[in-house]
Amino acid sequence: MSQGYAIELYFDPALENQVLKAWNVLARRQISTQLIEIESRPHITLYSSSFVEPTKLESIVKTFASKQEPLPLSLSAIGGLPNDNNFLFLAPTPSLSLLQFHSQLYDALKKEGIEISEEYRPDSWIPYCAVAQDVPKARIGEAFCVLRDLKLPVTGYAMDIGLVEFSPVRELFSFVLGNSVE
Repeated sequence: MSQGYAIELYFDPALENQVLKAWNVLARRQISTQLIEIESRPHITLYSSSFVEPTKLESIVKTFASKQEPLPLSLSAIGGLPNDNNFLFLAPTPSLSLLQFHSQLYDALKKEGIEISEEYRPDSWIPYCAVAQDVPKARIGEAFCVLRDLKLPVTGYAMDIGLVEFSPVRELFSFVLGNSVE
C-alpha cells in the first residue's frame, strides 16, 4: 500500500553524484542509510500528497515540463527539519528562478483542482534535498560535520521532473525539462 506520492525535481548527473557522495559517506559511517534503503534518488520535492490520481498528474506535469528549461541550482547550505525524523538536508539557494518554477507548478496543479497542503504552497515551501533521515540524536552533530566537509556550494542543473510513489520509492514517470517531444 502506497504511503503517498511526490513530484520531484531531479538533477544533472554531476550534481546528483555530489549528493550521492554525501549519502554514501553517511552510510559508510553508519549514521544514516534510510534514503539508500528506500531506493530514493537525489531530488527536491515540489509537491507531496497521500491522495492523488497519478494519471491526472501525468498530463499536468508533462505539459508543465515541456514549457520549462533546465534550472540552475546551487546547493549551498546544510539544514535540518524540526521533526521526529532527525532529517538533514542540503538547501538550494532560493533563487528567483527556482521559486518561480515551484510557483508555476503550484498554479498548474491548483488550476486542475489538485489539493495542495500548506507546506507545498509558494509562501511556505522550503526547498531542500534530503541527505539523511532517522539520524540517531547522538550523531546529528557528527552528521553535520560530515556534510560540512562537502565543500559547498555544489552547483548544477535540475533536468527532469517526475512523480514517485513511496515507500519504497518507485518512479511512475518523469519528463525532461524543455523537452516538448511527444
